[in-house]
Amino acid sequence: MMVMESIEKKFIEEPVLKYRIMRFLEENLDKAWIANVDIQKSPVATRINLEVLDPSKVIGKKGKRINELSEILRREFKLENPQINVVEVKNQWLEPKIVAKKAAKGIEMGKKVRSVLHRLLKNVIESGAIGVEIVAKGKLGAKGAKARSLKVRAGFVPKAGEPSKAVKRAHYNAMTKSGIIGINVSIATPDIYLPDKKIEKKSEEKKELEEGQKEENEHEGKGT
Repeated sequence: MMVMESIEKKFIEEPVLKYRIMRFLEENLDKAWIANVDIQKSPVATRINLEVLDPSKVIGKKGKRINELSEILRREFKLENPQINVVEVKNQWLEPKIVAKKAAKGIEMGKKVRSVLHRLLKNVIESGAIGVEIVAKGKLGAKGAKARSLKVRAGFVPKAGEPSKAVKRAHYNAMTKSGIIGINVSIATPDIYLPDKKIEKKSEEKKELEEGQKEENEHEGKGT
């Protein structure tokens, strides 16, 4: 009975600890633009693999910053021999967490939501994605406006079956004067295998992007 309780406790505690570590790293490495965090624990070490846009913001001058982070992880989170490995993101536009964060930053600066989303959509598709969907939810208009959602998409994003499991997804919140706007980004990267669907991307995506641009122009001055 004691063994089962110990296993259950560990099963619950480990995901919570990993979440706390991820939140700590994201808050303290905001300028590094984290794309992915992978934490692997072993009896002798805890390996933390970071994919970031700017590795220098993690490493610091002569490794000072990364050593400080390792010490905090060891002391505050009780990690056994934390080892941080930093890798530079190959293509920022194929990383949903970075795209979602860029959307949030643009919205927080006061840019029109619709314009921000369509610009990012264009960048993701031009980077070779099979498909992308970006959804913003919250008070998208001026102060006092009702909460609603705005969705933009291009290409093909699998919603079911094995291919859907390979879709990369991320969420980020934009903190505005009107309240929180949640940004959800889903990206079907070029390496996703789609056995039953022939993707005719160019003409379809061009049409959707042109429609998005037309829609954006029509909403100029309406605050979204």
